[in-house]
Amino acid sequence: MSLPTKKIIITSSVILASFITGIIISPYILTSTPSLNKEIRKNFNYQFINPLLECENSIISQDSNLTSLKNSIQFIINQETDNNKITFASIYYRDLNNGPWFSINAGEYFSPASLIKVPVMIAYFKAAEDDPSILAKKITNSKTFDYSQQNITPTQVLEIDKEYTIEDLINRMIIYSDNAAYELLLSNIDNIKIYNVYQDLDVDISKAQNDPNGNIITVKDYASFFRILFNASYLNQDMSEKALGLLSKSQYYKGLVAGVPENITIAHKFGERQFLPSREKQLHDCGIIYLPGKPYLLCVMSRANDFNQAAGFIKQVSKVVYDEVSKNANPQ
Repeated sequence: MSLPTKKIIITSSVILASFITGIIISPYILTSTPSLNKEIRKNFNYQFINPLLECENSIISQDSNLTSLKNSIQFIINQETDNNKITFASIYYRDLNNGPWFSINAGEYFSPASLIKVPVMIAYFKAAEDDPSILAKKITNSKTFDYSQQNITPTQVLEIDKEYTIEDLINRMIIYSDNAAYELLLSNIDNIKIYNVYQDLDVDISKAQNDPNGNIITVKDYASFFRILFNASYLNQDMSEKALGLLSKSQYYKGLVAGVPENITIAHKFGERQFLPSREKQLHDCGIIYLPGKPYLLCVMSRANDFNQAAGFIKQVSKVVYDEVSKNANPQ
């Protein structure tokens, strides 16, 4: 793909400014200290969620493989950096059964790019809990969208002068990562509802006030969106299940998906961003890997000079994590 020379390629993260403008954002601080609570869950026969019922006060024993796994991933990061395959990476891993986690370079900020579509979906589904008719509302796509702005282009695109329901646009935004669907959805919701998702989850996006196009979110903060969906602790159970069901249909197969067997379900979202004149590229992939008996959350954010090399790095991390975690899984 030829690169334009006069401006930063616009990705969906640019649109973040539309609901940041005019809103005073207070910073929120998330602790990096592992939880001291044991999570109590009950299977409600859902496919994608496992609602969190309560917590008991007891120290969670860390998985004996976490130190080894973290060291293995750090080795891959060092190796790929030394070989100029990537320039930087952040990792967040969490065992979703009872909470042990680790992170690498968790304080680094990245551009969310298309990852930002997940909180937009959450905002719509939150509104639909009170008014289900929202999802049936129809919107006409009245303009042609320049899909060349997306480096990873959707396999299905919107047609000009055609009506789409809100639900259909959400599906396209998540499954195909369609920026046109995203922009239509953004223009038809009160921006405060999207902001409230960040605020309610204590996700700090204060950096977007000064640079909405830039590096505004950390890997650990972004992982919060997947945790609350898995736990059904923000959206109700049906809406959480619906959201993760859509994410499981995401049509991006080069990152996390490429590192696990084909029969393993992954609910995930990727994001890609490139800057000029630095030519820096960012590629992220975050999601829940439904390893039977031991589902886990893995979020990888990377900087590189080439998208394919970044995708190869994410695949490596995904495979190493899957191979290690699956050794100790107990299929149910």
